[in-house]
Amino acid sequence: MRFSSKTVGLASAVITVLIWTGFIVIARASASRGLLPMDIVLARIVGASAVLLPWAWWLMRPARQAGEKVGSLWGLSPLPLSQTVQTGVLGGFLYAILAYTGFFFAPASHASVLMPGSLPLWTTLLAWWFLHEKVAASRAIGLVFILLGGMLVGGASLFKAFEGGEVWKGDLLFMAASVCWASYSVLLRRHGCDAVRATMAITAFGFVCFVPLFALLVVLQILPTQLHQAPWSETLFQAVFQGMGSVVISGITFTQMVRHYGPVRSTMITALVPGLSALGAVWFLGEPLHWNLLVGLALVTGGILFGVRQAKAVPTPALAVPGGKP
Repeated sequence: MRFSSKTVGLASAVITVLIWTGFIVIARASASRGLLPMDIVLARIVGASAVLLPWAWWLMRPARQAGEKVGSLWGLSPLPLSQTVQTGVLGGFLYAILAYTGFFFAPASHASVLMPGSLPLWTTLLAWWFLHEKVAASRAIGLVFILLGGMLVGGASLFKAFEGGEVWKGDLLFMAASVCWASYSVLLRRHGCDAVRATMAITAFGFVCFVPLFALLVVLQILPTQLHQAPWSETLFQAVFQGMGSVVISGITFTQMVRHYGPVRSTMITALVPGLSALGAVWFLGEPLHWNLLVGLALVTGGILFGVRQAKAVPTPALAVPGGKP
């Protein structure tokens, strides 16, 4: 049974928004369920590797049979080694480590504003700095809205740091994670990488580098872990949702969404994520919805929409998929 392009595009958009929203709410809920941040990162990498590494090996099989030298990391990554390392560090385990650690300090509603909400800001600034891309006036105004929204949310927690709170730590980690993903996105555009191959590459890098390092540090009792105490169902759930869902499925659906709607309209669709995830945090996690959060969400969402409403869809060689995300 074949579906129309419109049906595929709509379904892809719905699935992408739901997974990106669920990533934030579930990651925050997981912070109180036993596993530590590094445990969740491990589950994410292992879950994604179970699908992407065999896929990457099969993808490069015809070239290997023809005698061509392709990929790196013993045939697990379809990208050259230098690109695999660069994208793997930023878009792979570093982004995941910062994001998941942030959820142990700050609420999901803050992550909604400071991760997917601020991503257009950091991506635009990095593209302007490294790729010398011009910033249109409408987009610049939208970025100012995003910056004000982020300051309204994150700034409030920074002031409370003097009272002994720890929310500001999570906010800084969320912003650092967003910067990492923005840097990863700019790298993809700079190298002209395909999004699916790049996702395979960062997964392969995490599997080859992070998994053995994690095991070594745990054996040496340098890195704490709760994997041996947490229920196996919790670890399996994290591997399925954070790995197969957030990385694999949302990566495919996001790419399909952009192919149908274009990058501009897709950005407008994903602008729903900050608001939906904040509302999900209130509904499912019982988080309070303060006035500064409401105004910050409005500014960030409005900034994203205003920044792309008059933009022209420009074909790009690569499409970065946040985590998320992201």
